[in-house]
Amino acid sequence: MDMTSLLIQLASGAVGGNAAGAALKKLSLGTVGNSIVGILGGGIGGQLLGMLGMGGDAAAGATDMSSILSSVAGGGVGGAVLLAIVGFIKNSMGK
Repeated sequence: MDMTSLLIQLASGAVGGNAAGAALKKLSLGTVGNSIVGILGGGIGGQLLGMLGMGGDAAAGATDMSSILSSVAGGGVGGAVLLAIVGFIKNSMGK
């Protein structure tokens, strides 16, 4: 895992978290909360894809188009999923 892939995953995680917050208004944590949870989810999601072997050459440190796209996809989906989980837990605790 190189720094470029990690930065791409973190940035796309923030975008994915904010996109999920905009789409799922009841689970939104606000812009800052969505970004923070998205960044964490992006890092975790990208790492999980790499461990499962679905990260392409991103885990090996390659910077070709397929590894960049897999980093973006893993980070964005990871950020959105973690935001949905955290938002659901927050809403459940508030009731």
